[in-house]
Amino acid sequence: MPNTSHVFPRNPRAQLPTAVGGHGCWLVDADGREYLDASGGAAVSCLGHSATAVIDATCQQLQQLAYAHTSFFTSDPAERLATRLAELAPDGLNWVYFVSGGSEAVEASIKLARQYFLEIGQPDRAHLIARRQSYHGNTLGALAAGGNQWRRRQFEPMLPPHVSHISPCHYWRWGEPGESPEAYGRRVADELETEILRVGPERVAAFLVEPVVGATMGAVPAVTGYFERIREICDTYGVLLIFDEVMCGMGRTGALFASADEAVIPDIVCIAKGLGAGIQPIGAMLCQERIYTAIRDGSGFFQHGHTYIGHPTACAAGLAVLDEIANPRMLSAVRARGSQLLDLLKTRFAHHPNVGDIRGRGLFVGIELVSDRGSKRPLSPELKVAGRLKAAAMRQGLMCYPMSGTIDGHLGDHVLLAPPFIISTVEVEMLVDRLASALDQVLPVEAACA
Repeated sequence: MPNTSHVFPRNPRAQLPTAVGGHGCWLVDADGREYLDASGGAAVSCLGHSATAVIDATCQQLQQLAYAHTSFFTSDPAERLATRLAELAPDGLNWVYFVSGGSEAVEASIKLARQYFLEIGQPDRAHLIARRQSYHGNTLGALAAGGNQWRRRQFEPMLPPHVSHISPCHYWRWGEPGESPEAYGRRVADELETEILRVGPERVAAFLVEPVVGATMGAVPAVTGYFERIREICDTYGVLLIFDEVMCGMGRTGALFASADEAVIPDIVCIAKGLGAGIQPIGAMLCQERIYTAIRDGSGFFQHGHTYIGHPTACAAGLAVLDEIANPRMLSAVRARGSQLLDLLKTRFAHHPNVGDIRGRGLFVGIELVSDRGSKRPLSPELKVAGRLKAAAMRQGLMCYPMSGTIDGHLGDHVLLAPPFIISTVEVEMLVDRLASALDQVLPVEAACA
């Protein structure tokens, strides 16, 4: 039957089912088939697919005021959400700039870092440092900041040039034999200082980093002490520290802000995805007092903006979401279900020859797939494991988030799991069972080791 759709999809060759409904942690297609959402879409649907309180708040706001442009008005939902975020954020992150998603939040943070240094009389600071294998969004500025070569390659001639990358912090993959996690963390953190000195301290504006690396590496937390050293280096050279918590923030790791687990406070933090829970597109950039003050008392105008920033309906939804996810009981549940998920995965795949590392924090879990777990040798890209595993999982009634290019943008495969915070113990068990069945379809030992 010919395709009569006029939707320009992500993958024009894919034939996707049509979603028609959702309840709890489940989505339903037009044929009545149900899928356990083990990835939250893309770590978005943190409250599942029937968050009544958020839906009601959204509808109520629509009936009162749907939209007002922020060059003319503020709105009560925006003011209330900003106040609440500032109250809950790490110390000093008192100023909230609303956007519509993660790429926008990161783009805004990069521009803010640049303008801040202009405002305080340091115009040479225009260089951004990030990490290899990072992903920070799809706008050209955010894409330039990202260090995943597969995502960057075809757009390379168009990307802003004043960006460089240092090593990620992934001890299981890149720690040297006999090297302790702490020593490894210090070694790769010190690369930031080396790069700052190479570029010139007077030219570096910011270091942009995910506290827990998401899509491109699969839920990789840093080793203990890494971020403390990063903060120390940034302070030494007057470089802003920007945390990209678009995927790992808003309760996903078991803390409202992922930076809470790192004993450091960033200068700027980017959030999105879970803030809207999939019900409304919304994100935000939060910054320290001194950065906001520099703009206010300098030019008086942040040279940035989009049509839908501070959208009243989105902010009303975000406020309702925040009321849910900031509840200590909800965060405790995330940590408990996350521990259960990690334990079940480690038990189930303890001797699986193609399962290497299992890591994560809270309900943000990654499984790195390998050809041989002893050598950590990656699977051949020709096996197309990520795409095949996604399809196999869907046949099992499971949505998960496999990705290829885990190691360098070409080699390596992983599965990212980020289910809704409301997932039950029974559903966690079901998740592991269905994932195991899908993995068995894709990676029989004989094929993987061939």
